[in-house]
Amino acid sequence: MSWDCGLKYMFSVSPVLQPGSMCILHDKEDLSRLEMVQRLAKDGCRFLQNHSKGPERTSESDEAVRVCLRERGHDVLVLQRMSSEQPAPSASARGGGREEARNRRYVVVSGTPEKILEHLLNDLTLDDEQGTTQGKESDTLLDDFLLTYPVFMSTSDLCQALLGHYCTKRYRGKEDRKEALERKRKVLHLVSQWVALCRDFLKEDEHVKLFMKTLCRYVLDDLYEHPGLEKDVRELQRLYQLHRRHMTDEYSPQRKSKALFHQLSLKENGLQSRCTQRETKEVLCHVYITMDSYLSMRAHAGMVAQELLQAVADRMDVPQGELVLVAVTYPGGRLLLQPQDKVFSDSLRPVGRLHVCRKDLGEVLNPFTDNSELQQRTARMLSLNTWDVAVALTNFDWTIFDSVHEQELVYFTFSRHSSAGHTVALELLLQRCNEVQLWVMTEVLLCPTLCKRVQLIKKFIKIAAHCKAQRNLNCFFAIIMGLNTAAVSRLSQTWEKIPGKFKKLFSELETVTDPSLNHKAYRDSFKKMKAPKIPFLPLLLKDLTFIHEGNKTFHDNLVNFEKLQMIADTVRLIRQCQKDHMGNGIAQKSSSEVRAYIDYLHIIDNQQTLFELSHRLEPRA
Repeated sequence: MSWDCGLKYMFSVSPVLQPGSMCILHDKEDLSRLEMVQRLAKDGCRFLQNHSKGPERTSESDEAVRVCLRERGHDVLVLQRMSSEQPAPSASARGGGREEARNRRYVVVSGTPEKILEHLLNDLTLDDEQGTTQGKESDTLLDDFLLTYPVFMSTSDLCQALLGHYCTKRYRGKEDRKEALERKRKVLHLVSQWVALCRDFLKEDEHVKLFMKTLCRYVLDDLYEHPGLEKDVRELQRLYQLHRRHMTDEYSPQRKSKALFHQLSLKENGLQSRCTQRETKEVLCHVYITMDSYLSMRAHAGMVAQELLQAVADRMDVPQGELVLVAVTYPGGRLLLQPQDKVFSDSLRPVGRLHVCRKDLGEVLNPFTDNSELQQRTARMLSLNTWDVAVALTNFDWTIFDSVHEQELVYFTFSRHSSAGHTVALELLLQRCNEVQLWVMTEVLLCPTLCKRVQLIKKFIKIAAHCKAQRNLNCFFAIIMGLNTAAVSRLSQTWEKIPGKFKKLFSELETVTDPSLNHKAYRDSFKKMKAPKIPFLPLLLKDLTFIHEGNKTFHDNLVNFEKLQMIADTVRLIRQCQKDHMGNGIAQKSSSEVRAYIDYLHIIDNQQTLFELSHRLEPRA
């Protein structure tokens, strides 16, 4: 193994440890920052003066110093020393003697997964009393790693690596008890942070269940030798829902620590099985009432056909006994669902394209010929209060957005097609954004009279403004884009009747959606909004795609950790938007009447049909 950064000092490893390996360092002070090098030096390394003269250094503070670790002739880790102009916030708190050393901390540029994890653990500095990390940089590096590790290693590999670090006896047993305790606590701290951050994903992983049981056994076996791990045992109990049973004092201390593992058990609801988790999840269900239009409704994954039929019947004001639910499979077959048949498969996909028909298999509604239904539909929409509609839309979106995890964006960006189970909430919110846009188009284009259509567009402009005021930019964009689609914007006679003040308001709202200068108007406006707030998700995914496509994930078989840090910085926006400084989310009271309408949107998703409706309203000159 050798460290190489071009340099002024070097020392070789004792032949007993690693024959023929060498470590070259830039400066003596670097030794205080590189724990691996410290341990080598402690175990019999000797300093040698490097007489070869390197290039003169003009300004050390301005120079980005990189250190490369090699094993068996191959690079395995590249670090970069942070500028001394950016001192760690906690340096002075630990005494002036270590301040300069902290200012010379190293960050990962690239490396193998194992070496990145090793450096991460070495770089952690735990508070002796609290068991927490000191220094914002270490916390950020840890967060970057935990958010993006699925890109370069599996959860199973991470579990094995963590167990290896917890159990390893370094340097032929020359690690003292204090160092061993510190190493074990660092691993346990990382595991605690991992579970706290990714709890929902880890509950469904069988490797994690086995890993947790094994780690608990190791920790409890170590309690006699390292009593300081007791607080970490309590933390594991809290995180994994472990509990003690039949605690007695009749055992010797060593025997008690070994028996403690058997007195701890996983609660059945601590790590739920995959199927139980899925039962509690919600999806947006499309139930087609004609070949071109559907009702969009929120449904739980375990819903049966009878429940769905009842919801549709209530919304359409049709007796349930007159309806049947048919699943149209893509090869063209039809499956008549019985009342207790499940609507969704285990993968949360519907068993086919769902159609509600009358028992004679005729369509329930034909929105293009039934004029009385259209008049009633428009009247109902115009009767709703615009602020209440915006509140109902925001509450609907917030329920989904609050369950989106930052890691969903990582899975979506790097392995969209193979990670469907990890991106449910994210895909739901993207689907909702698209549906709101189609809903705006549908409502406008199904309005048969000019004066009512003008009122409807005015209403949607006000709803968009209210969504922006309620900091729901996802729905705000959807409404503006719906009004700007070709099928709606071509209605020149309708737009001419819009009052000037509404045209001015719409123009101001359009400015926020202007894509020029990389959506600068939106970014500036969104930055000024206080949390909690709902961002425009498609733009956030576009940013991630640019980072992903513009930077290689691997350089010479090493993980490009600089790229992953950019990814982590971007997805952390989700966390920042979900809560305010008091930990509160968006909570607004909405009208039950409006909520019943917004929860079941009637949507036409066929673009050709929408254009035909548009030309029917205002034919070409």
